Amino acid sequence: MSSTSHVTPDQLPSDEERQMLRDSVRGFLLSHWSPETAVARNGDAGAQVSIWRGLADQGVTALGSEPMEGGLREMLVVQQELGRAACAAPMRDAFLLNTLLGVLKDDPVVNQLLANVANGSALVCLSFGRLDHDRHTGRLSVDGGLCTGTARFIEGASAATHFAVFADGGELCLVKADDPGVNTVLTPALGVPWLHAVTFSKAVAHVVPVASARVQELLSVSRLAYAARAWGAADRAFEMVVAYVKERRQFGQAVGRFQAIQHKLANCLMSLWGIQLSLDNAAEHFDRHIPEWTAFAAAAWAFASETLRQISMETHHAFGAIGYAEEHEAPRHFRRVHLDMTRHGGGAPAREELARRYLDEDNEMPEFDLGEAGNAFRREVREWLGQHWPKERRHAYEARDTTHREYDEELARQLGAKGWLGLTWPQKFGGMERSAFELLAFMQELERAEAPRAGSPIQAAAWMQYGTPEQQERYLPELLRGEASYGMWYSEPDSGSDLSSIRTKAVRDGDEWVINGQKIWTTTYWADYMWLVAKTDPDAKPAHAGISMFVLPSNTPGVTRNPMRTMYDGEFCNTFLDNVRVPASAMIGEVNGGWKVLTGNLGTERAYVGSRIAMKMARQFEQFCGVLRSESEADGPVVRQDPLVRSAIGGFAAQIEAARQLALHSIKLYARGEEPTWEAAMAKVYAGELMERFNESALDILGMQGTLSADAPEALVRGRIEQNLRHSLMWVISIGTNEIQRNLIALRGLGLPR
Repeated sequence: MSSTSHVTPDQLPSDEERQMLRDSVRGFLLSHWSPETAVARNGDAGAQVSIWRGLADQGVTALGSEPMEGGLREMLVVQQELGRAACAAPMRDAFLLNTLLGVLKDDPVVNQLLANVANGSALVCLSFGRLDHDRHTGRLSVDGGLCTGTARFIEGASAATHFAVFADGGELCLVKADDPGVNTVLTPALGVPWLHAVTFSKAVAHVVPVASARVQELLSVSRLAYAARAWGAADRAFEMVVAYVKERRQFGQAVGRFQAIQHKLANCLMSLWGIQLSLDNAAEHFDRHIPEWTAFAAAAWAFASETLRQISMETHHAFGAIGYAEEHEAPRHFRRVHLDMTRHGGGAPAREELARRYLDEDNEMPEFDLGEAGNAFRREVREWLGQHWPKERRHAYEARDTTHREYDEELARQLGAKGWLGLTWPQKFGGMERSAFELLAFMQELERAEAPRAGSPIQAAAWMQYGTPEQQERYLPELLRGEASYGMWYSEPDSGSDLSSIRTKAVRDGDEWVINGQKIWTTTYWADYMWLVAKTDPDAKPAHAGISMFVLPSNTPGVTRNPMRTMYDGEFCNTFLDNVRVPASAMIGEVNGGWKVLTGNLGTERAYVGSRIAMKMARQFEQFCGVLRSESEADGPVVRQDPLVRSAIGGFAAQIEAARQLALHSIKLYARGEEPTWEAAMAKVYAGELMERFNESALDILGMQGTLSADAPEALVRGRIEQNLRHSLMWVISIGTNEIQRNLIALRGLGLPR
């Protein structure tokens, strides 16, 4: 794992192979480890030995020995399944030993032990002793091959054939469990007899020197293993409670219909996915020997350590009283989550690792691996923006009138000239047919350079799907060249998230449509063209069946625009349409078919919106950490040394990484040709609310100086700190409020009843 040579994804097991592994292990555990008897069996040495040998027959006890046969990603799959089954088989311990000792080809003792672990005849329990982040884990010394001391909180000690314990000096001591100097004492925890303290009194040990840096790497891997097992337990309990609320009835209906329950469980689902994706990402980087894996691993553990416990609590709240009956399966998963996530000092050490990375060192958030083409294109865009969007041009743009703060015509045309506004377009429309990952790289670099958005990808995609050949020939080329901008006249005073209730009407009059109504909250009201939804059949049932979509120049006669100042230094517009006439060719799609046009690309739009928010969030975080690093110690203690501030920064780094992973997952679905719906909603909801929380905390940390606006002489980062807070409100409300998004997550992601 210390190797500097990267491994490509095709050199490792595939997603399909991991799914086969998951199915195999789950099937085996369902047959051999009953959830009803799991609590007792975890304290039964015979049962533990039996299940370990069965797992060896499945081939999983050798994971970590040969990367092509399975690495950390595969081990985490097994850990998740063990968590679901409430099984404490020492998979983590075996993987750590296989990873650490597999390189010692000339050590016959080690080789024999690893062979026995692989075939199931050896069951080894590993402890980090004093090297653990939890100072109570133990203290051990080794002298002349004799080990003395105590290791605590060891699981499965009564079934162990060997113990692998780290002495205080970093040496790994391999000790046979039947050595006369070994004694185990049961130490119940959270009310169950699962843990032991093991004392060593001059026990004979085979000693293996281990470098300090390697021990820290192993601790990072161990944390991921515990997090994966706890995730499996939390996921199983969550799976049960989702089924329960569909059946449990109160006040004459299933409790799963109550919005409070739906939103609670939607929050849990977002967190579970954020943890799962973060774990898998860290493990993939480990298996591929990419150095950034330690940063990803710290973020995954810091996020999981707090979030999994909260999910566990919320699950029990939804179960009600039945959830804390010992006869129920849920209590064993509650225990597993809390025991595993308290390991290694909990989340505090990982948050401090992240704080060191961002407060003591000048690091940006680690880059995603977007594949060879995506990574190369990211470098190309970064270099181009460095030349064409330098700091001076950016500052001049920011000083402009706020009406066009989100658009720069010259930059849009320059990007159009490069062909980059048609990155993913089919070649028949003049596009480059590049991947979704290259489009993500393009968006990332625009955000990193703090450049305004350009192009109208949602409208372009709809033109290609629903436009007539004449419309495509008329509108697509100017979009591709960056010569046209689009806004949307969708929302109305009484129709925000519920667009089926719009009142704006379009009535056919010969070869024209006559439109009357009002639109509100339009941020890009200054655009060249507007997409407008109107009722063309007011009596249609359901209501959305009578909606049609139109395109019209924003300066069409009969349009009156009344701009309004926003609290985030921008503008939106209240628009009145009085007998506005547009030709029949202005309709997009079929008459009364506007709902299909409106929602056809909504999942993709939200996927990229979630990505955009997450990228903005990462950039804001980097800038804020830069402000804290710039404080001078000459003026006294600096804020960045405050333990509470460091913990908060580490926590936000972990949450931002989870937001980035949720966003990336939606893009991956899009890249596979799938339409992200509730997945995109999760990315948008989580990132938007995180942006609010972070910017609120930024003011707490900085105090009044953080409230200074751009025109104040001592404003930080040109007033961005406070402006980011004001702007964050928009992301929670726009593109469908987060409450509506949670409804979508509950209905489509969890299958809860309407």
